[in-house]
Amino acid sequence: MTYLNTLLFGIYPYIALSIFIIGSVVRYDREQFTWKTGSSQLLESKQLKQGSRAFHIGVIMVLLGHFVGLLTPSEIWHLLGIEASQKQLIAMGLGGFFGLICFYGLTILLRRRLFNPRIRATSSTMDIAILLLLYVQLILGLLSIFVSAGHMDGAEMLKLMSWAQNMVTFNGTAAAAAISDVHWIYKLHVFLGMTLFVVFPFSRLVHIASVPLQYLTRNYQVVRSK
Repeated sequence: MTYLNTLLFGIYPYIALSIFIIGSVVRYDREQFTWKTGSSQLLESKQLKQGSRAFHIGVIMVLLGHFVGLLTPSEIWHLLGIEASQKQLIAMGLGGFFGLICFYGLTILLRRRLFNPRIRATSSTMDIAILLLLYVQLILGLLSIFVSAGHMDGAEMLKLMSWAQNMVTFNGTAAAAAISDVHWIYKLHVFLGMTLFVVFPFSRLVHIASVPLQYLTRNYQVVRSK
């Protein structure tokens, strides 16, 4: 079990990130025409807009919360006067709120993808698989709130923070040790999160890396009237 824990949470994350980086670079270099969302808006737009807006608002805030919450050292939280128990309560509240928004949007998108005949006919296996993987990951995250409610001292959260921060500093052994005895739902959530990095270069998720910031600074398009 110790070996498996080290493999899954001390080694696998680096493998996943390597595939994420190398795979994305190779795809962008060799298959730029596939680097897109593959929008199906022309086939159906009402549900797409409704689901996409909620999903993107929710997922952006959830990811931002994970990034700040896991990677900010405990010392900084202490300087701000926020104890582990208080931080956990904030994470549960904000995570639950934006997680539900994301869940609402993703449910619409998944239902649209699976049960709209026109959308289903133009969907690849990866399109459906990535939505299902995101859906399971989101449900696990929401369920973890109920697990967290059973121990409001913030101890489990500190272990997850230690895991993330040790991974960033390339101390996989310490990271695996930190997460070894946390609840299984957190472990599965972390494992699926790393798996999303693995499938990233092979899915439409690559569009995340192509935010059209140039639109903010480009010249206006000149349209001449007849």
